[in-house]
Amino acid sequence: MINQLRKIYTTLLVYSEGQDNLDSTYKWFVTSENEIIGINEEELTSKDESLLATFLLPYNTNLPIPTDEEQKWRNAIHYTDSTTNFEMKNPYRFIYFSIKKNQIDPIVFKDAIHELFANPVPILWGNGHEGIIIEEQKIYEESIIFEDIKDLLMSDLYVKINFFIGSYKESLEDIAQYYHLLINAAKKVFIYTNKTVVTYIDAVPYLLINQTEPGLRSDIGKTVLQEYINDEETLKTIETFLQCNLNISETAKVLHMHRNSLQYRLDRFFERTGIDVRQFHHAMTVYLALLTKK
Repeated sequence: MINQLRKIYTTLLVYSEGQDNLDSTYKWFVTSENEIIGINEEELTSKDESLLATFLLPYNTNLPIPTDEEQKWRNAIHYTDSTTNFEMKNPYRFIYFSIKKNQIDPIVFKDAIHELFANPVPILWGNGHEGIIIEEQKIYEESIIFEDIKDLLMSDLYVKINFFIGSYKESLEDIAQYYHLLINAAKKVFIYTNKTVVTYIDAVPYLLINQTEPGLRSDIGKTVLQEYINDEETLKTIETFLQCNLNISETAKVLHMHRNSLQYRLDRFFERTGIDVRQFHHAMTVYLALLTKK
């Protein structure tokens, strides 16, 4: 394919290991064989770029050069016929991550992530500040705790990061759908929550609320919360109670309140609304109502 392209684009170059950088006057692409090729931008029209992008992957010169393993995963996601010779050894999951733009060099970030895993993990970059980590589930290795990774990145590199953790899959069936749904879900969820590590299971209520029409969302909030719709102090108390799994003692500790004061607030909310947040189904309803306000 490269020889055929070279007949059309005389400036075509193939990246070779050991080069210091990629010429910024070139447009770079990754082939299905994981070769990085560049064509001088003066030789390309916008139509040429669009055409090349249909069978080559545009490559951002600020990102780490993809490994063979990363290119194998990328091909499996973007080219359906490339999964035929892809042998799955273990269940896997996608973990979406996002950091602030220009907060850290992607190459430094990749090296830091690899230090935190027992083995190097594939990272598929969407751009310079977000992407997908692919983690395989291995029986004899300890599970990665992403809360710990978040804290380490913050303490060592001053990097603030969000993680959205997908569920494990055992096959490559519908892998493209899994990839796109996970990214879309992550971007929606972080609109509603201040948590920096969220699992797909945790995200379901947020996704349900996001799919609800704005008018209905507003109506749910007003109908459930009633006179407390703008009572931030009471709503903060109830939200903390829900986050503490309906545990009175833990909630009182987090809020620095006496148990009796907390009980009084919950009792008063019940008396005025008829909703007892100490009961699971009532608590879930109030939780969804609180999400409509965010």
